[in-house]
Amino acid sequence: MARSARSSTTRLLYNLCSSTKTTTPLNPQHPPQSPIAALLAGNFQLRHYAAASTATARVRDEKEAAWRESLEKVRNIGISAHIDSGKTTLTERVLFYTGRIHEIHEVRGKDGVGAKMDSMDLEREKGITIQSAATYCTWKDYQVNIIDTPGHVDFTIEVERALRVLDGAILVLCSVGGVQSQSITVDRQMRRYEVPRLAFINKLDRMGADPWKVLNQARSKLRHHSAAVQVPIGLEDDFKGLIDLVQSKAYYFHGSSGEKIVTEDIPANMEAIASEKRRELIEAVSEVDDKLAEAFLNDEPISSAELEAAIRRATIAQKFVPVFMGSAFKNKGVQTLLDGVLNYLPCPVEVSNYALDQTKNEEKVTLTGSPTGPLVALAFKLEEGRFGQLTYLRIYEGVIRKGDFIINVNTGKRIKVPRLVRMHSNEMEDIQEAHAGQIVAVFGVDCASGDTFTDGSVKYTMTSMNVPEPVMSLAVSPVSKDSGGQFSKALNRFQREDPTFRVGLDAESGETIISGMGELHLDIYVERIRREYKVEAQVGKPRVNFRETITKRADFDYLHKKQSGGQGQYGRVIGYVEPLEQGSGSKFEFDNMLVGQAIPSNFVPAIEKGFREAANSGSLIGHPVENIRVVLTDGNSHAVDSSELAFKLASIYAFRQCYAAAKPIILEPVMLVEMKVPTEFQGTVTGDINKRKGVIIGNDQEGDDSVITAHVPLNNMFGYSTSLRSMTQGKGEFTMEYKEHAPVSSDVQTQLVNTYKASKES
Repeated sequence: MARSARSSTTRLLYNLCSSTKTTTPLNPQHPPQSPIAALLAGNFQLRHYAAASTATARVRDEKEAAWRESLEKVRNIGISAHIDSGKTTLTERVLFYTGRIHEIHEVRGKDGVGAKMDSMDLEREKGITIQSAATYCTWKDYQVNIIDTPGHVDFTIEVERALRVLDGAILVLCSVGGVQSQSITVDRQMRRYEVPRLAFINKLDRMGADPWKVLNQARSKLRHHSAAVQVPIGLEDDFKGLIDLVQSKAYYFHGSSGEKIVTEDIPANMEAIASEKRRELIEAVSEVDDKLAEAFLNDEPISSAELEAAIRRATIAQKFVPVFMGSAFKNKGVQTLLDGVLNYLPCPVEVSNYALDQTKNEEKVTLTGSPTGPLVALAFKLEEGRFGQLTYLRIYEGVIRKGDFIINVNTGKRIKVPRLVRMHSNEMEDIQEAHAGQIVAVFGVDCASGDTFTDGSVKYTMTSMNVPEPVMSLAVSPVSKDSGGQFSKALNRFQREDPTFRVGLDAESGETIISGMGELHLDIYVERIRREYKVEAQVGKPRVNFRETITKRADFDYLHKKQSGGQGQYGRVIGYVEPLEQGSGSKFEFDNMLVGQAIPSNFVPAIEKGFREAANSGSLIGHPVENIRVVLTDGNSHAVDSSELAFKLASIYAFRQCYAAAKPIILEPVMLVEMKVPTEFQGTVTGDINKRKGVIIGNDQEGDDSVITAHVPLNNMFGYSTSLRSMTQGKGEFTMEYKEHAPVSSDVQTQLVNTYKASKES
């Protein structure tokens, strides 16, 4: 058996070697190959292919290493804080030290120039930031893209938009005011978008500066796991410099603008506090970083490089917030903060960004951040420039070039990029291309805020931003009839730029109604209409955006029937309405529970449309109805007379029929108000809040001041700033932000309903 197997193998090899009978070659000049020769030639080809593919892979790896290295030297950061914490002043110093501007101008400057980032005349006059402004600078061979955001709660959308596209942020805290209401709001936004952050305690030169109090407040109020990486040398008028706890060095800032940094050893009288605070820093970081914890528990000496690497790992993982200190106004501590941005905040590659694949039912896709991938960019801010609409883009993947065609995924439109620029406040620099990780702006691209652009090879959308609902409305109209065109143009532009600014028409009075986040927000837009479009506008009394809702289930059964010669109208709807559960997320739900073909399925969308339309205006005071679920259980149709219009009208009348039986109530916006007043006025201010039907939820002492927190209906807060000033001899200040819509008391409801009825009758 073995012999016969061996002989058959020998025979096969012999046949292979001796056989030259092959098929006729295609080219008679080439003699036929023996199978062995063909095998050897194939082997050579395989080796050749392998070498070529290795070379291609090496080139690809080199390219990837090159773009990774270039992206590692990019930082996209935002500067956010409470009002008057010194954000714009800090950005001004950053631009000066990085060589982007050659002289420093102050916010509300005496020289009439104003800070670089406050490019709007209104911003310079009022000394506040209204729009977030983008710029870029270079520090130690790193490119830093910066967005300076407003601190006022009325412009909160600007902060949302900036944080959505940034990789890291600086939270500025005032060393005197500490953690204030808007600091908490901004920190909440940073958490929502998972943005790693540094804290910078500013204004250490001011009277009453206490950085350790602020650090403890950040731990208790913001729940930051944080520790100081610097210790100030002196405070208030004696503030001279900073001790770096990581490098164990002292830094002093000399020169007319603090541009000369002198490095010295830690002063002898501060060695004890420096070593104590360094140990505190190592302890705090080792709690969230295993590598450092091992060295710390084994009592090994921890080098500066090890500590720096551990702080970076913990900060990027959002487990730790390093706290820097300084005084931007007195030019101290800004350069060390910039070093902190490079050392501790992530580059675009270290942050995981997700897109939603529209072709796979919005499945989450991780973006690599590679310039070699397909283009994915998000339009996060629109501005009307001198040359048309300016769209700010954050590029998450791929490359965008001037002259390229890009696809707006939200609308499906194919658009050419006519001009690509990098922004420096309100100045721009033309560029030919931009790659992943960069923030740029394009001209002449028609889109809305939050749209996603790709090169057409993928259909991704970035998750949209959180847009808060407007809480206040004003009636506006142009004084002159001739300026109606410019007036409409202004309103259309502002609506596209700012998702929290809404424009509507009052169906009864025919007035144009603008809605926004507060009095200041709407005042600024009215002022901008006057300045930028030269249109004088009349403004009505501010109105509160009430809502209506139902409290119990109510059934409906309505037949809409109309005969007037020819085809009539016939539609019957049966079902019930009920309140949605708390925290359901949606404001209106429609459930089709029809069994069988009582109503043909093609009429169901018209029925839903009718109910939605009816819910736009409740019968109590004509405001939208929220938190309502409409369930359609049965109905009737006619073979000839039934139509979409008939069923839509039947739905509208059915809603009105059952609305009163569902025990409707009115909801009003309730604001979270924080007042800071000298202690001697505490009684007067709390008494006034009670008069305004507010509920006091907190009262803290901060030095000689009382900080009172309360929930107050917005309707009772008009003109409060004037009242607070007169009650506290001009020493009190307050901030407020929208909290929720809550039911009004029965007496207020009766009053609102009577007012509404009287206005309808007149």
